[in-house]
This record gives sequence, C-alpha cells and structure tokens, in this order.
Amino acid sequence: MDQIKRCAVYTRKSSEEGLDQEFNSLDAQREAGEAYVKSQRHEGWELLDNRYDDGGISGGTMERPGLKQLLNDVEAGLIDIIVVYKVDRLSRSLGDFSKMVDLFDRNNVSFVSVTQQFNTTTSMGRLTLNILLSFSQFEREVTSERIRDKIALSKQRGMWMGGNVPLGFDAIDRKLVVNLTEAATISHIFEQFLALGSTTLLSKALREQGYRTKPRRDASGHMNNGNVLTKTALYKILSNRIYLGEVRHKEKWYPGQHEAIIDIELWERVHAILATNKVQRGANVRRQTPAPLKGLLFGPDGLAMTPTHTKKGNKKYRYYVTHTANKHSHDQCMMRMVPAGEIEGIVFDQLKIMFKNSAFTANISAQQIDGNLTTNDIRQGLQNIESLWDHLYHKEQARLLQLFVTKIQITADGVRIDIQTNGIHSLIMDLKKAAYDTQQNQNNQNNQKPEAICA
Repeated sequence: MDQIKRCAVYTRKSSEEGLDQEFNSLDAQREAGEAYVKSQRHEGWELLDNRYDDGGISGGTMERPGLKQLLNDVEAGLIDIIVVYKVDRLSRSLGDFSKMVDLFDRNNVSFVSVTQQFNTTTSMGRLTLNILLSFSQFEREVTSERIRDKIALSKQRGMWMGGNVPLGFDAIDRKLVVNLTEAATISHIFEQFLALGSTTLLSKALREQGYRTKPRRDASGHMNNGNVLTKTALYKILSNRIYLGEVRHKEKWYPGQHEAIIDIELWERVHAILATNKVQRGANVRRQTPAPLKGLLFGPDGLAMTPTHTKKGNKKYRYYVTHTANKHSHDQCMMRMVPAGEIEGIVFDQLKIMFKNSAFTANISAQQIDGNLTTNDIRQGLQNIESLWDHLYHKEQARLLQLFVTKIQITADGVRIDIQTNGIHSLIMDLKKAAYDTQQNQNNQNNQKPEAICA
C-alpha cells in the first residue's frame, strides 16, 4: 500500500449571506473536497478530522482564523496535501499565494484544486496556478473598481451610501430621513453656538442640559444612549454640510436627496464665527501671541495700552505697552509697560471675585431693563462663567470680556473694571434659553415611543 498522505480540506466564503443555513456554501465546498479525497484513497490519501473554514472573510487578506490554523499545522508537519474547491478559495492575491506556495514547498506539502485539476508538485501545475491566480486577482481588482465607480456616481447623484448615520437623521430603505427630535437638537446646537461663539461654552452648556450624540447599537446588539457632546464632536457637527442637504464624496459635496435641517443663512453666520476662531482650534493655538485685554486696557495716562512681545532665545515675553511709550520714548512714560500675564491674572481674579459677590449679583439683577432674569438666574449664570473661565482659549476669554467689560483702567491704587450689565444679561439669557430648550427637548423624547427613540 502507498504511504498515507494526510489531507486537509480548506473552505472559504467572502460574504456571511447564507451561512446560517443548515447546508451552506462552506458545507458544499467541504463535501466536494471530501469526495475528492475518497476518490484518491487508492493513492493513500486520508482525510483529517480538523476543519479549516473561514466564513464571511475576503480572500484578499491573510487575517483568517481557519487559514492561520491551516498554515500553523503545515509548519508543524501535520499535513501532506491541501484540498480546495477552487484555487481562489485559498487566496485571491498572487503575492500572498506565492508566499504560501513557498511555505508548502518547504514542508513538502502539495496543493490540489478539485475543480481545476492541477497539483503544485509539478512545473505545469505551478504554471496553471499562476495563470489562474492572475485572472482571479484581475477579476477582484476590476470588481473593486466597478464598486468604487458605482459609489462615486451614486454620491454625485445625492444618494446616501451607508456608514454611520449622523445625528438628526435615520436611515430608512437606504435613504436619509429627518429625525424630528434629533433635528431639533441640531438646530439648537447651531443657534446656541451663534449666541455663545465658543465650542467650549457650548459643550459645557449641552453637557449640563443632557444633550448627547446619536444612540447606536454596539457589536453585541446593545443600544447605548450616546456620548457627551465634546468640543470635537460639536465642531464636526457644525462643519458637516449634510445638514444643508448635501452629501460628500472625497473632498467634494453634492446636492443630496435628503431634506436639509439647517438653512444657508444660519450656516454662513455660524461659519463666519468659526473662521475667526480657526486658529484657536488648531494645533498651534497656544503658540500664538494672546492678548485678551486688547482694546480694553488703559494706562494711568488714560490712553489705551497696546499688546506686544519680545523673544529671548526660545522664550516669548508678552507685555502691554502704553500709548505714550509707543509714540514717544519710554522715559517720558510713568509706566512704560506691564507684563501681560501679571495684569491678565489680576483682571481675571478680580472678575471671579465679582462673580461670586452677592452684592454684585444683586446690582446686576437690579439693573435689568425687562426683568426677565431672577437673582438666582444671574447667580447661577455668573457661577457657570467663573467655573469655565480657566478652560477657555485666550480668544474665547477676549470674546466674553468684550461682551460684558467696557474698560479696564490701571490706576495708582490698582485696577478698576467697568462692567457692561446689558452684556451680562444677554449672555445669561442665552444660557437660560438653552436650558429651557433642552428641557423641552427632553420632554419630547420622553413622550416618544421607545421604537422611535431607538430608530
């Protein structure tokens, strides 16, 4: 009797479709392989019990559990012949297959295709194999190109081609449909950014109001409740033209087949603010020369002080210089320059003390024109600003200062800050309105059916 040759049958299917059937494609491939091994019993072929199956995995990758186990057993000397239904079941990549053939040769392992009748132990078999693999790879590349072209054309026609559905929409029958509850959240985000002018302030407000990202199912099928809307998440939302009714393909946007949530006027107003703050959100924001007191700080001579800086080696030193010192000589000025960090620290600390002062809160409340804010509203609003202050970028601090500070005067006795109460009222009203809108949104969500919320 001929020497026993241990045979391993390898099967693979690219998609998961049909794998749940009692008799699927993997079973059919294995049955054909087993039958072929039995037909060669007279040659000493014997089927191994181990199964080497990969369902739902492309032949263009080597990261397949069944294949890895097969190759490990080859190197361990447990296999003499590998049997497949077709050569492309093992690999669609000519480069990957060449590596596997080298591995088979080093371990004296033959490779047999049931339907293509060749054996890699012969030179003709190798030639046939290379030809078949070349055609398989060509077919795969052509198919990929066709799929890419179809996706590009579909997107250019405004069709939704899958992926994570953005907040504000649901995907129904492969089409984006506006989710009214989530659309209200998107509108709220754009409008509140317009009022606050800062993703830092907006993120804090939305977090306190309970807003989150879109609920999604994880790999296990569990529905989570979304995540906190971070500054990064907000910037992505504010920069996503899908809310204008457009779809993206690579770097271009095309008119979409879905309904817009944001009108172009609101979009342009928001992006006018984003354009002015673009430097802050970049990686080099903290390398810029900040000057949050610019236009507000005045020296003892009553004239405005100008921000400037000097460099010594790799260190940068910031100052505010008096108008007199700039125009004439430093010697003619009682106070030539003030270290920027020092004066900014004094101003910010004084503001924080003012925000916590009950008499200041009462004074701000008493100076209301329309009386829409309670003393508690003002106290809470000032506390929110105070707690957030140190986390703001310099330009965001400057934006708030311009809103409620009219003048910062350096005097012989210290620093005097003139407050614009209307600006404080306006900011706190925006925060209060955001909280009210959030509560209404939460009420609407609670009144919805669970199916609608999880859609």
